Order: sequence, then C-alpha cells, then structure tokens
Amino acid sequence: MHLKSRSKPYIIPEYSLTGDLLSFLTCNLQYRYQNKGTLPPSMPIQLWFGEFIHGVMEEAYLKWEEEKLEFPWQWDKDIRPIEEMIDQRLRSRGLFPPSKQYCPEHFPEEKIGVYEFGDNPYARIASARAERSINVWGPYLFPLIDSSEIRLKGIRDMPNYDKKHSRSNHYSVNGVIDVLSSFKINNSTQRTIDSYQNTIVQYLQKDKSFREVLKNKIDNEYEVIIDYKGMRRPSTDSETYKQHEWQILTYSWLREQQKDAKPIAAGIVFYLNELVPSIIDLKLIKEDIVNGKTDVEISKKDKESLLEWDGNENYYPTLSDKFRLDRSIRIIPIQKDKIEGSLKEFDSVVNQIESSLIKEQEGIKIGDAWKAEAEQRTCDACDFKTICQKNKGNIENFTVP
Repeated sequence: MHLKSRSKPYIIPEYSLTGDLLSFLTCNLQYRYQNKGTLPPSMPIQLWFGEFIHGVMEEAYLKWEEEKLEFPWQWDKDIRPIEEMIDQRLRSRGLFPPSKQYCPEHFPEEKIGVYEFGDNPYARIASARAERSINVWGPYLFPLIDSSEIRLKGIRDMPNYDKKHSRSNHYSVNGVIDVLSSFKINNSTQRTIDSYQNTIVQYLQKDKSFREVLKNKIDNEYEVIIDYKGMRRPSTDSETYKQHEWQILTYSWLREQQKDAKPIAAGIVFYLNELVPSIIDLKLIKEDIVNGKTDVEISKKDKESLLEWDGNENYYPTLSDKFRLDRSIRIIPIQKDKIEGSLKEFDSVVNQIESSLIKEQEGIKIGDAWKAEAEQRTCDACDFKTICQKNKGNIENFTVP
C-alpha cells in the first residue's frame, strides 16, 4: 500500500480591521514591532483606553440586559465593579492603566463627585469617561442593541498574488461589532410618541443621507452597526476620519456575508472622549473650528467659549451638553459603491503588509522593509523612536534608566 506524504500546511493570513488596518496605517514600523514582533508598548495609553472603554461598554450592556437597572447608574456601586473587571482582564494581557488617568483600587476615597462637570479637568479622566459613556448613551443605546459582540470573518483574494512569493492566494479579514435592529429602532420610534424620546433614533432620523438610504435601498427590516472609539472626533481632512468610514463599510460587507444578517443601513461611531474632553482635546477642537475642519455645528456660545480660551490649563471651558453629544456620535450611511472602495483600501493595506513581510523574509532589514511614517504625537510616545531612522538626530539626551 502506497501512502502519500503529508502535504505542507496551508495557512491563510488573518487581518483584523482594528489590530491590523488601523495599527499599520498609524505607523508601519511600529506595527511591525508591536503586532508582528509582539513587543508591547511600555506606555500603551491609547491601546489601553481603547480596550478599556470597549470592555466597559460591553459589560455594562450585559449587566443592563440581565438586571434592567434604571439610569443613571451610581459609579461606586454599579460602574466601579465593571471597571475593576476590565482592568484585571487587561492586566493579564500586560496592559496596565496609565498613571493618574484611572481610579486604581488604592484610591477608595475618590468618588464620582469629583467627575461632575465643571470648569476644571478631571483627575481620573478614564473613569470619568466610562461613567459618562454609560449614563449618557446607555439609556438610548442599550434598548436598541439586538446582538452584541458579533464576530465577523470573511475571505478575500490576496492582492497582487504571486505563486513564487505570496504566502497564500487568499487572506481572511475579521472584526467584532454590535448590531442594532430595525425592529427595535422602529419600536422605539413608535413609543416616542407616547412616552420618551430616544436620542440615537433622533440623530438617525435627522441624518439626510440615512433617510435616503432607507428610502431607496433598504427593506422594512435593516440593521445598524455600532463601534466605540476611545478617542476624540478626528478632523475631517485627516486620514483617521476616512479610515473610520472604511472600517464601518468593511464591517457592513462582512456582516452581509452572514446568513442571519439584514441589509445594513448605516454605521454609528461613538467618539466617547468627546463626552469628557481633555485639555489637549479642547485645543484640537479649537484648531478644527478655526481651520474649518469639523463637520459638527457649534453654537455661538460654545464657539466664543473656545475661541476666547487662551489654553490656560487652570481654566477649563465648559461646553454645552448638545455640542458634546453632537461631537461624540457620527452616522455613516452604507452605500454600495463606497463599500467596494473601502474593500479596495483594505486590500491595499494588506498588500503593503504582505510586501513588507516578504522583503523581511528575503533578508532586507526591518527598518528598510517597513516605513516609519506617523504623526509627531505618535512618534513622541513611541518606544522605538531611539532606533527609528525618522527620528535619527532628534534624540539629543538619551539616557539608560
């Protein structure tokens, strides 16, 4: 009896929309060290808070679904236990909270009262944002969620496939989303007449592009995709602003591949930092307004408050609730022609990653195979700036701790 030899293992490369697409576009070289080289950052402020706020919102929804707690929730009784749970999960993965941005266990005397809106910045801004996110958006968002933490996965052809060099002729793209159902949205709209108004439904109804999608392309049943961002709303001319749209559009394509999916009408991105903006956030908001790089209307009072502010950290201009809400929610209508464009952008990123991997495998140095292109703020906080060609000559007084 002749036995055939075992065939070589066939591995399809996997790419996620956040861990790969957005990370690579932030900086190619940093992505290589952190994601492919598994070298964790020493001060993962953005990474930690993004994971933290995602986890807090997901666990808050599960708690609400099980216990049906009325809002507002008490920070020390209802929200603090969720924060501690997520903190422990992140610590087990080597992600520790940044100093002075989160209420650690050994500060029991710090209560939620210090986070009430006023003229001064918050001492523990991560906990403040978690509390605001739950109590501001939770009452309207949680009742509309039909499915949470849906895992998406799809297969696409490997761009510029070369049998001699490419690792595979396909690649896998994946992500995780929450979904709102049209049934719950419509049901909420119906109840609005008699009982209460759902702020999220109001934002959807006021959005002209969303109404056009419902009118022209969507059946009676549809879905809305939800994503949380632990960051401020980006400037309209920034690459990040475009990338978030690509992400939502790609999510919609992935969701439509699943059997139980309904047509996707829109995606909603929540920029949760906008509910409790930091001093740096306020300065950037002011720049966007001065330079006309924002898509959110601002009242005369809020505009005067920001423009008259000289950046003094001892004075924190108070923005209206409406302006903070408007900046924290972004509705992205799902249009078929734009979906194809977003998929091509994702293909392009995968092609760049695969090309860099192949170059490195062929003996090219890491610094030459992966480009170091990032904003200065990213470079300033990067652990690899001392060995990065982009910062060569900029590190004047490097000392070993």
